[in-house]
Amino acid sequence: MAVEIERKFLVRGDYKPFITASFRIIQGYLSSVPERTVRVRIKGDQAFLTVKGRGSRSGMSRFEWETKISVKDAQNLLDLCEPGKIDKTRHLVQSAGQRFEVDEFHGDNQGLVLAELEISSEEEKIQIPDWLGKEVTGQKKYYNAMLKDNPFKNWPK
Repeated sequence: MAVEIERKFLVRGDYKPFITASFRIIQGYLSSVPERTVRVRIKGDQAFLTVKGRGSRSGMSRFEWETKISVKDAQNLLDLCEPGKIDKTRHLVQSAGQRFEVDEFHGDNQGLVLAELEISSEEEKIQIPDWLGKEVTGQKKYYNAMLKDNPFKNWPK
């Protein structure tokens, strides 16, 4: 069992010069209740089944268990998922000596761009590049499991 610790930010500037790799992600949820989300993800040519637990008070930390599955199994499981899929391009971005994962959303979440940074502890100090905007760590509306139910296209502008 592992604990994932990450911070999440809106993206406000040009991160593209720092991209080291990109791939498409399609994911759905077998369960999206906060106590235990169960996600099916196809990431490029690989697939995964992931279970996440409730987050810490800060929203930075939560239990995460993940195992690799076949793409065929993932495609079959996606058919069983709750309504609403997440479709995004993930860019791996090396900036300020850190590796960010920048998600550029498609479909009903088009226009939303988020950056995540995995860290080793909630107290870890990080460098915030100038292309990052407001921190949204722990804000549930930015969780993928919530974006499938309340997509960015429905948010007040």
